[in-house]
Amino acid sequence: MLSQQFRRKFLDYFRDKEHAWVASSPVVPHDDPSLLFINAGMNQFKDVFLGQTSRDYTRAVSSQKCIRVGGKHNDLENVGHTSRHLTFFEMLGNFSFGDYFKKEAIRFAWEVSTEIFDFPVEQLWVTVFTDDDEAEELWKEYLPASRICCMGEKDNFWSMGEIGPCGPCSELHFDRGEAYGSARTPAEDPDGERFIEFWNLVFMQYNKDAAGQMQPLPKPSIDTGAGLERVVALKMGVESLFETDILRTIIASVENVSGKKYAASNSAQAPSFHVIADHLRTLSFAIADGVQPSNVDRGYVLRKVLRRAVRYGRSLGLNKPFLANVFPALIDAMGEDFPELHASQDRITEILTLEEEAFLRTLKRGGSLLNDILEEAKKSSRSIGGGDAFRLKDTYGFPIEEILLIAKDADLTVELEKFESLESEAREKSRAAHKSVRQEASQSLFKEYEKKHGSSIFLGYDDLSAEGRVMALVVDGEFVDVIAEGREAMVLLDKTAFYAEQGGQVGDTGALKNERGLLFEVEDTRSPYSGVIAHIGRLKSGKLAAGDTVLGKIDQRRRQLIANNHTATHILHWALQRVLGAHIKQAGSVVDPDRLRFDFAHHKAVTEEELHEIEDLVNDKVRSNDAVQTYEMRYEEAQKDTGIKQFFGDKYGNRVRVVDIDYSKELCGGTHTDESGKIGLFRIAKEGSIAAGVRRIEAVTGREAEKFVREQESLLYRSASVIAAQPSALVEKLQQLVEENKQLKQQVKRDKKQGQQQLVEELLGDLETVNGIPFISCEVALDAADLRTFTDMLMDKMCSGVVCLGVRSNGKCQLISKVSPDMVKKGIKANDIIKGIAPAVGGRGGGKADMAQAGGKDSSKLTEALRQTRVLLERSIQ
Repeated sequence: MLSQQFRRKFLDYFRDKEHAWVASSPVVPHDDPSLLFINAGMNQFKDVFLGQTSRDYTRAVSSQKCIRVGGKHNDLENVGHTSRHLTFFEMLGNFSFGDYFKKEAIRFAWEVSTEIFDFPVEQLWVTVFTDDDEAEELWKEYLPASRICCMGEKDNFWSMGEIGPCGPCSELHFDRGEAYGSARTPAEDPDGERFIEFWNLVFMQYNKDAAGQMQPLPKPSIDTGAGLERVVALKMGVESLFETDILRTIIASVENVSGKKYAASNSAQAPSFHVIADHLRTLSFAIADGVQPSNVDRGYVLRKVLRRAVRYGRSLGLNKPFLANVFPALIDAMGEDFPELHASQDRITEILTLEEEAFLRTLKRGGSLLNDILEEAKKSSRSIGGGDAFRLKDTYGFPIEEILLIAKDADLTVELEKFESLESEAREKSRAAHKSVRQEASQSLFKEYEKKHGSSIFLGYDDLSAEGRVMALVVDGEFVDVIAEGREAMVLLDKTAFYAEQGGQVGDTGALKNERGLLFEVEDTRSPYSGVIAHIGRLKSGKLAAGDTVLGKIDQRRRQLIANNHTATHILHWALQRVLGAHIKQAGSVVDPDRLRFDFAHHKAVTEEELHEIEDLVNDKVRSNDAVQTYEMRYEEAQKDTGIKQFFGDKYGNRVRVVDIDYSKELCGGTHTDESGKIGLFRIAKEGSIAAGVRRIEAVTGREAEKFVREQESLLYRSASVIAAQPSALVEKLQQLVEENKQLKQQVKRDKKQGQQQLVEELLGDLETVNGIPFISCEVALDAADLRTFTDMLMDKMCSGVVCLGVRSNGKCQLISKVSPDMVKKGIKANDIIKGIAPAVGGRGGGKADMAQAGGKDSSKLTEALRQTRVLLERSIQ
């Protein structure tokens, strides 16, 4: 495929230019809460551009998976209606972090455009920022001045945000010719119909402050992005991105599944093919990277995407789950370069099918209502009423965004103001919990420290104590020269054996000492900035000053317990993949001395049998006492080794650390035991769901596992003692008690029914009449929950007449009235009776003509209220 060729040639070109190939990050930005999904190639390098961290390389190249379905970049509603909008696309990009700048970036872009993409030189145009004379002159080495357009800030100046790195940019355009418009330059073609932009070069050379002032960056950088689908479309000479090779392959599969023929010119059905092909890529890559359709956050967006694909599928006659049948075409087209599709194939297939089935059930329940609302809107105001929109959401689970999409597809609007008013009345407000962290300091403080002193040297893999020099002391967010006895502080050393909290592993504790009686108790160790290790605690005795030399000793027993649990976490991860499938990916973890916690993406509960199998596998590996080895290797080599697990949220340098237990290999910077046998015993304490599509296992090892087993045994023995049974016979005894309880409940139910039947006969014996109308009005000794059922029994026996009954409960009372159909025809209504007598007991109620109910606050007036029934009946007859 041309897409595959261009992707690989682009990466190879820049690798030859000494760029580090960095694999596409997952579409889920685990370390950036400001983004729903990765939407640009620079996202995974954002911290480098902002100067928060650095990498071992200064040049990089990638082909980044991108999804744009939320926030500033939301193309969802346009997909299917235009030839260029996609929710999933690939962004080819080359990056420089303070290495080369405009001259090299422009040369690279020109060579790739003309040699790799093989675009005709005469059809290439360039735009530059109007004040960027340097870029304009550099481009003149490759293009005549007549094909270089100067554009304003709106088109050719890029900013990461309101403040921060920014700079001019230069865009490459492809001229499709006069057939696509009379515009003579990109500046005259604002809609980009003739001059198609295919590559943007951003020259990050300024830092914009809060006042809007721009200062030159000490190390200007390069960030570029070329849309692969757009490049391929231009090269193939097709009108639409959906006619490019990958998307056309998926569309061909949709043709096979639906039996309908695709034609780009068929405006009626073409959008359905487009939506399905595009949305399938978004769904598949998002699920492969750990997102599960749900009702919150990213999962909510993904569910919206899936439901839109299903709705468009129905227009092609696909009324049963079909996406899983189209998915193999995506694997064929992209699976070789994106192996996560193969690895997650079973999970993607199952989740797509389950979600489609659930939505089809929703459509079946609410479909007729939806169709009625749409038809009514088309006939009248061309707008879906706010009340109807709220009913669709509240009763049938249609999110308002989905209703808006449905409306757009039907060329309708939605009365949002009324909808929002109704929703605000029903919405429950929640407050976010706030928590403070002692001895926090601003990141900029530590950034300046790292720039001045460099990174802390960590010696804790091999040593449990180390001598270090105090480089800085931090108290209440400020650097100080000395701390006195009793003060809390952060101590920064040039060398340390203390592990800083990272990757789920808690920080070390211990003490800093010297020969002069100094004792600083380290209560926690953290890394407030990349490369900086902060020892947090209190000075118990002596005086500590910057420049002092101290001996740092970690709590060795605690460290060993943490190391045992960390290694157990790796073995657990391996066992989960063996039992549940290769799709299992870590979604978070906690490793401390007492327990381990492991979160993972999985779409259903783990069965008891699976938990036992997982536990057995881990304990088998513990008993085998395998050696746990650690070593470093180049990150690029690690990326090629599919047997090494690596985690999406982590940032890796040029060299990475591998924790190797033969059967389990992971990139990990944490501390581990040297032999698996030191873990002792592994027990799963708890398994459950923490979010849609995310499960959590909590486990204990060693003595904590033994303690857990004893507690479980103690619970077993106490439970057996309570019911006077031997532990071995506990289940049998419980089953016997459950059966006896079931029989007793049935007997109570039979006795209650018999008692109610007897009461019915007694009341019928006291039947009264008013002008020939049978009626019973009295208090009955029943549970309030049984009142309605009993009233039905009584009326069934009476056949014709009026019943009005009352019961007392905790100082309050309940009233019910039932009127037979023939009496209703005579004008006697149950709701009139209830409205007439309920005020006597301080209550109110209502209902229909044949049956009505009310609650009362004053049960002492119940008899008086029931007597009024006769009076009301006499009046109604008159």
